[in-house]
Amino acid sequence: MIEFVWPWVFLAVPLPLILRLLIPRAGIRDAALFVPFFQTLTRLDARASQRSSRSWLLALLAIVCWLLLVAAAARPQWVGEPVQLPANGRDLMLIVDVSGSMEAQDMQVAGQSANRLQVVKSVIGDFVKRRTGDRLGLILFAARAYTQAPLTFDRATVEKLLYEAEIGIIEENATAIGDGIGLGVKHLQKRPRTSRVIIMLTDGVNNAGSITPQQAGDLARDEGVKIYTIGIGADAASSNSLFGPRTINPSADLDEATLTSIAENTGGKFFRARDQRELERIYGILDQLEPVEQEAETFRPTLSLFYLPLGAAIALSLLIAFWRMPWYAVLGREKSLSDAAVEGAQT
Repeated sequence: MIEFVWPWVFLAVPLPLILRLLIPRAGIRDAALFVPFFQTLTRLDARASQRSSRSWLLALLAIVCWLLLVAAAARPQWVGEPVQLPANGRDLMLIVDVSGSMEAQDMQVAGQSANRLQVVKSVIGDFVKRRTGDRLGLILFAARAYTQAPLTFDRATVEKLLYEAEIGIIEENATAIGDGIGLGVKHLQKRPRTSRVIIMLTDGVNNAGSITPQQAGDLARDEGVKIYTIGIGADAASSNSLFGPRTINPSADLDEATLTSIAENTGGKFFRARDQRELERIYGILDQLEPVEQEAETFRPTLSLFYLPLGAAIALSLLIAFWRMPWYAVLGREKSLSDAAVEGAQT
């Protein structure tokens, strides 16, 4: 059905008539001079009077044009039937580390060497697709935390924003785990307490931000937010040095103790993902989160239609201008008034 956002604008419909009544028309004065070429002017005026016989049609078109402009200003929109939103599901905030350490090439995707962020995109992307009925949000963090997507049912957009995330999109030389969790809790505060879940993935230790992970964890616990933490990164990798190949631990900076404490303090769990297979298994476990009943919500899709009457009014105004244009003068098919006057004076 068609609705108007600002129906009070229709009060302006009689405005042109009111102005016409309030503002007096200019008076007509009789000519005080003798014009020797009066007959020529009379013939020109006769043609003008013939054109004025269509003035009522132009007035009607002008009225329609005004009504269309008023209708466009009232912001018409088409409102569809109510659409029922899923009544079950959880509110999941995905918090992903995009600091410089996530660029470490210690994992594989489809048998090819890949950095940690590429593996995360591959696994979390599939996880997002499966979360039918859940509201999902996405937060990226490095030295600071930023919201990429607020809680939404639009899983396709969340997945796209995840795939578009790149290392370096945020200051990458630090890791603000506490800020990431705090921002996630803020987004979940207005949601039902029984459905608030944060899934945070990182490969480092908190070394930036305005609050510590412990403080953020306490805040999450007080707000009824359950946090699942995932530490990503291989335990061993080969590295070449002057003394030949040697084995190093690329995840030496991972603060497992803090991540475990945050998870357990909020009723969640800490997981360790050393490769793609383990990460897939972890998200398979998280995929089993039981949905809970929430209040049923509906929305009515709307489509703005103001451009239709506005476009019609513009087209109609151009038609009126085209109609009133003195084509005889533009095309040169009639003599100008001055030429006719000169000829009349000579005769």
